[in-house]
Amino acid sequence: MKNKRRKREAFGEHSYWQSYSDMMAALLLFFVLIIAITMAVYRQKTVDLENTEAELLAAKNQLELTWSDLENSKIELEKSNEELKSSLAQLQEAYAKEAFTQEELGKAYLEIQKAEEELASTKSELQNIVGIRTDIIRALQATFNDSSMKVDSQTGSITFSSDVMFRFNSATLTAESQKVLQTVIPKYLSVLLQEQYRNYIAEIIIEGHTDTNSSYVTNMELSYNRAASVAKFCFNEKNGLNRTQIEQLQDLLTVNGRSYSEPVYEKDAAGNDTTSIDMAASRRVEIKFRLKEDEMIEKIAQIISRE
Repeated sequence: MKNKRRKREAFGEHSYWQSYSDMMAALLLFFVLIIAITMAVYRQKTVDLENTEAELLAAKNQLELTWSDLENSKIELEKSNEELKSSLAQLQEAYAKEAFTQEELGKAYLEIQKAEEELASTKSELQNIVGIRTDIIRALQATFNDSSMKVDSQTGSITFSSDVMFRFNSATLTAESQKVLQTVIPKYLSVLLQEQYRNYIAEIIIEGHTDTNSSYVTNMELSYNRAASVAKFCFNEKNGLNRTQIEQLQDLLTVNGRSYSEPVYEKDAAGNDTTSIDMAASRRVEIKFRLKEDEMIEKIAQIISRE
């Protein structure tokens, strides 16, 4: 019994240590495995880290190259920007000059166009009144054909002698001159104021003239007052013109005193003017007219002078 017990105890003790040694062997193996795995992981991480460092270094080098390129590009961009600013300034200056030139050309073109239009309009108006002066003069000459009053064949004017119309140094019409005027004035003005000619008349003028005796200023006053006396006579309905004609005459009549600025000269045997003044002929009152074609000619001269 005792031997069997000892055998069982001996067997039992042997079984315990064997299990413990197996466990320790297993743990050792486990630790070795862990260490091996750790070393493998460490080596892999070391390799990865080295690769990463190499990549970072390459990236750093690339970044430095890129930064250098950026700096160079920045310098080039700043240079280009300065050149662009300079070019823009030159362009603006050129544009300003061009715009100014275009504006001047535009104004000149408008002026030329306006002048051409005025010239065309004036030409048209002149064409409408070509020969009207001749027609009026012929009508006046026909009206006074049986009269002693002569109508100037060039101007269509009529002339009254101041020696017949007024007393010496006076501007008051004599009774005899009033009778003459009552016959002559209605005939003369009725031709100018008739419908077919009236729209072509720019002005009807009564002018007083004197000889060279006395001063220019004194004769200016006398010549004007004599012309004004004839004008007042025309505006009186009792002297031959009707109310309508008088109203038309008011829009057209001009009274001038010319003193001795336009004297009449004596003529030689050939009918040419001499240097001697005809004093009696210089003392006169003229009634004449001015056509709108005279204004047109003046306007054309103005237009031509601007070109």
